[in-house]
Amino acid sequence: MKQRSKSGAAAFQPAWWLPGAHLQTLFPHVFRRGRRIAFKRERIELPDGDFIDIDWGPEHNGPLVLLLHGLEGSIRSHYAGGLMQSLGEHGLQVALMNFRGCSGEPNRQPRSYHSGETGDVDTLVRLLHRRFPQRRLFAIGISLGGNVLLKWLGENPGQIFVQHAIAVSVPFELDKAALQLQSGLSRFYQAYLLRKLRRSTRAKAARMPMPISLDRLDSLRSFRAFDDQVTAPLHGFAGVDDYYRRSSSRQYLKHIRTPTLILHALDDPFMTADCVPGVGELGPGVTLELNQSGGHVGFVAGDWPWSVRYWLDERIAERFSSP
Repeated sequence: MKQRSKSGAAAFQPAWWLPGAHLQTLFPHVFRRGRRIAFKRERIELPDGDFIDIDWGPEHNGPLVLLLHGLEGSIRSHYAGGLMQSLGEHGLQVALMNFRGCSGEPNRQPRSYHSGETGDVDTLVRLLHRRFPQRRLFAIGISLGGNVLLKWLGENPGQIFVQHAIAVSVPFELDKAALQLQSGLSRFYQAYLLRKLRRSTRAKAARMPMPISLDRLDSLRSFRAFDDQVTAPLHGFAGVDDYYRRSSSRQYLKHIRTPTLILHALDDPFMTADCVPGVGELGPGVTLELNQSGGHVGFVAGDWPWSVRYWLDERIAERFSSP
C-alpha cells in the first residue's frame, strides 16, 4: 500500500531484490559500513565535568545540521557518512554528536547516556546557537537519537534554536520496543546491541568504580534486564518501568511546535505497529510519513544491487533543502 504524507512527498519504494524488513535493515548495515567521510573532532566540556565529542563534517556555508546517532552508534554508523555526504552536496554542514562514551573513549562518570537523556543535547544546541547566531540549525535523530530529539522538542515547545527537525525509525514506546526485540528474528538485533553495551560497560568499569554490580552482566540477555540492572540505576530511575515510562517520546509529541518530520516504516523489526502514534497525538509542528516497508533505518531502493539508492539520504536532503 502506498502512502503519501501531508508534505506531498512520495512514499518509499523498496528495492524489489531486497524484500522484507530484515533484509532492508541489514543490507546497509553490512554493505555500507565501509563508507567514510573526512571529519574533524571537537571535545565539548560539560558543566558536570564530563565531555562529549562532536564530529564535524566538511565545511559548507549553508545551515548546520546536528545529527544524533542511535544506540551505541558513532561516526562509524552505516548512515553517518552517507548523510554527511548527501547533505554536504546540498550545502549543509553536519555536526554529529557522540553521546557520552560513544566516541571510542569511555566518558568520565559512571553514568553515560540513555533513550531519554536530553540534557546534553540542550547544552550543545545552545552552544551552537551562541557560536553561530546567524546560521540556521537543523537536527536529525536516528532511532534512539530520534527518541531523544523528539523528547527534547516536546520538553521545549518554545525553543528558538532548532528551526527544523527530522526523526527516523523512532522507538516511540520503549517498553513495547524492548518486548518486540525479545521475539523472532528481532532477537538477533537485541543480541548484537547488548554485546556492545556489555563491552562498553566493562570498559568503563576498568577505569572507575561503578555503583552497580557487574557480577551478573553476562546474564543480562534482554534489553529489559539490562535496563533494569544497569541503565535505570546508573541514571537515577526507580527501575526499568520508571525509565521506560519517563523516557519514551510518544507522550511528548503533542507538545512539539518546531517543524518536525518523522520517517517510519510499519514493518520496523525493532517495534510493533501499535507503537506508531496517531494523527491526534501529533503536535502542530509534526508531520508523520509512514511507509509500509523500509525496516529499521533501512529504506534501500534501486533497480539493481549495483545501482543501490539510500532513500533516507535523498528524503532528508530534500526536506532540509526546502523545509
